[in-house]
Amino acid sequence: MKMAKRFTIYMIRVISLLFAVSVIAFALVNASPVDPVQQYIMGIGPVSEEQRAALEAYWGVGKPPVERYFSWLSALLRGDFGTSLLYRRPVIEIIADRFQNSLVLMMCAWVFSGIIGFSLGCVMGMNRDRWQDKIIRKLCYLLSSVPTFWLGLVFLMVFAVMLGWFPVGFSTPIGIRSSEVTIGQRLHHLVLPAVSLSLATFSNIALHTRQKMIDVMNSEYVLFARARGESRWTLFCRHGLRNTVLPAVTLQFASFAELFGGSVLAENVFSYPGLGSAVSAAGLNSDVPLLLGITLFSTLFVCVGNTIANLLYGVIDPGMREVSR
Repeated sequence: MKMAKRFTIYMIRVISLLFAVSVIAFALVNASPVDPVQQYIMGIGPVSEEQRAALEAYWGVGKPPVERYFSWLSALLRGDFGTSLLYRRPVIEIIADRFQNSLVLMMCAWVFSGIIGFSLGCVMGMNRDRWQDKIIRKLCYLLSSVPTFWLGLVFLMVFAVMLGWFPVGFSTPIGIRSSEVTIGQRLHHLVLPAVSLSLATFSNIALHTRQKMIDVMNSEYVLFARARGESRWTLFCRHGLRNTVLPAVTLQFASFAELFGGSVLAENVFSYPGLGSAVSAAGLNSDVPLLLGITLFSTLFVCVGNTIANLLYGVIDPGMREVSR
């Protein structure tokens, strides 16, 4: 009964968030000076007066913004996300197609950034103010201040152009059917954008884990354990690792929004066909249906990430699960 109540409350919050995001996104698009009808006509060429009138009726030209919003929302609730002006395909098909590539890229970068960030954070925390801590900390500060697109361009010039170890861009080789592309070829195209995105996002979790590890190592129970003669490795395994995993998981799942934003830049640098490049193209070409659809989908994606984090809390820390009951 309690689980059903918690689930109901959570779904109300998610629906409220999606509604608020849809209102804000539609208001921002409505405030844009770009005329969607004229933008559509520029893409397909000259049209007759009857066709233009039909397009204006479809876009609700002349109707109040509130009426147009609820008309768009009612179509959205029926599963009609509209048709992309840029790709001439239903928005839901484009999102489903592009999300597969983006999900692989973001999950690889997410796992790499989590493992690298947590590992380096533990090393810094266990070696406070030593040479390991100073070098890694300066590296984290440097990478956290470097834009994702700049790091991707450097990797592209060095490893793709100069050394020729990796392809310049795209998710598959050019001139090969998608059904004939091997997993190895896909991974070969995935390495540079995934590494660029992970190196640009691991600094926060590394620095946060470092500080948490220092706090744990300076706690009274760890000082007492050290006085009893426990080794550094034992202190790390029994106390440090256990007390730093949960904050690291929290921060890692909270980075979904940052990860999605970084993927937009990475995908554009490497011409990677994912949601990031699609939303960038939609913004530059005033593709309103696609822009609104990806905005809502990205919001839902972040909510799912936060939900998974909440479910993992009880697995990692049973005490928190008891409190939540």
